[in-house]
Amino acid sequence: MKFKSFLARPYANIIHSRIRKGMMTALSDQAAILQHLLKLGLRTDFGQEHKFRELNDYPAFSQAVPLRDYEALSSYINKIKEGREHVLWRGKPLYFAKTSGTTSGVKYIPITKDSIGNHIDTARNALLCYMAESGKPAFADGKMIFLSGSPTLERVGGIPTGRLSGIVNHFIPRYLRANQLPSFETNCIEDWESKLAKIVTETFGQDLRLISGIPPWIQMYFDWLQERSGGKKIKQIFTNLQVLVHGGVAFEPYKAKLLDSLGGQIDTLETFPASEGFFAFQDTLDQEGLLLNTDSGIYFEFVPAAEIFNPHPTRLSLADVKLNENYALIINSNAGLWGYNIGDTVRFVSLNPFRILVTGRTKHFISAFGEHVIGEEVEAALLAATEKTGARIIEFTVAPMVQVASGLPYHEWYIAFENPPASLPEFARLADEALREKNIYYNDLISGGILQALHICPLRPDAFIEYMKQEGKLGGQNKVPRLSNDRHIADALLAWKLP
Repeated sequence: MKFKSFLARPYANIIHSRIRKGMMTALSDQAAILQHLLKLGLRTDFGQEHKFRELNDYPAFSQAVPLRDYEALSSYINKIKEGREHVLWRGKPLYFAKTSGTTSGVKYIPITKDSIGNHIDTARNALLCYMAESGKPAFADGKMIFLSGSPTLERVGGIPTGRLSGIVNHFIPRYLRANQLPSFETNCIEDWESKLAKIVTETFGQDLRLISGIPPWIQMYFDWLQERSGGKKIKQIFTNLQVLVHGGVAFEPYKAKLLDSLGGQIDTLETFPASEGFFAFQDTLDQEGLLLNTDSGIYFEFVPAAEIFNPHPTRLSLADVKLNENYALIINSNAGLWGYNIGDTVRFVSLNPFRILVTGRTKHFISAFGEHVIGEEVEAALLAATEKTGARIIEFTVAPMVQVASGLPYHEWYIAFENPPASLPEFARLADEALREKNIYYNDLISGGILQALHICPLRPDAFIEYMKQEGKLGGQNKVPRLSNDRHIADALLAWKLP
């Protein structure tokens, strides 16, 4: 055992034990966090406007503080940009995390002195928990690559501003800097393809043991590595590669291709970070779901997903959630986010401890006819079809086709195949049957003659990469929305339709 892994093992065991104890106190920790947030938010503009001084418990808080998305919070953000202090949280933010959200354009999410630890410490805890659970500390002795945004920061309203992954890059401990790849200079390259070419050059032949990033961009990195190596599998290139850390989008649609590219078994570790906070991470190797981060400056609320756009939706604390129901995730945090709808939906798979699955986006669904199909259902249907046909998918998105020349409307699935099915109609039939089993409303619309079965539009393998390049969103933390209620993305993708 090398020096770093030798020192890391006892520390990992301490953190692992602390996390286990925290599982038993999740509800009391959440109650304490709410009281702490109200106390420190009391003298802010937001706290005074919403009479925090009169709020003593969650029911009172949920009555006084309405739910908001970024657009509804933007007036407060604009005050911070103008130089105002004590707007949403005490003082000024340390940073703005800049994110080009798929629904709100550019967003500036505050990161405060109090909230930065949520991002840094939770990332650390996830790795240490993996180390303790697996008994494999050796990755600490080798190189680690984080496929992230540029650490170069601009200033907005005098506040350092950049991608969250770039901000976090500045907090990597000195003792891990020697392990980190790519170089700082390469990380600062904005153009993704130029950056990826440099990353491949810098990492090829290194003792790489951990890779972290969003699955589609990890796959692109793997593709370029294999091209450079003459077709070698990733495990042949990096013989000591131990763990793949992923998050940002569902892993299942990419899993088969990633594992094939790897050419050997390695551990995978799923995380649930966002610009607004680090919400959950995989704490075991054999249990389903991600452990909710209940003691890290965030008070969670949950709204039944079907009610999220209602004027007065049901709001639940962690104590009131149920298994296997789809909830919109709402946060209140020491970054100054109050009643904030982050746009993600989750489902609890365990209440002791509290573990979740990320099921989709509140604004990414199809309900052109009242079917309310969500991302989790589409992904499950695709998985069923690929398992039965041997097809392999690179990327996909789904949109409604409402205006048809003749016949009934339908859902149109735009899919880039790495390995297309022998029969596209059979693949479509299998996916449609699986979706009907998952979603009773969709099934009723098919049975009732309102919709016809889904159609598949096959795309060139590079379609989504070229689309993201065209949109200026290639690489980093950017993602293609999986479901839409309009045809903006679908119509753009027709440029890469296969004949």
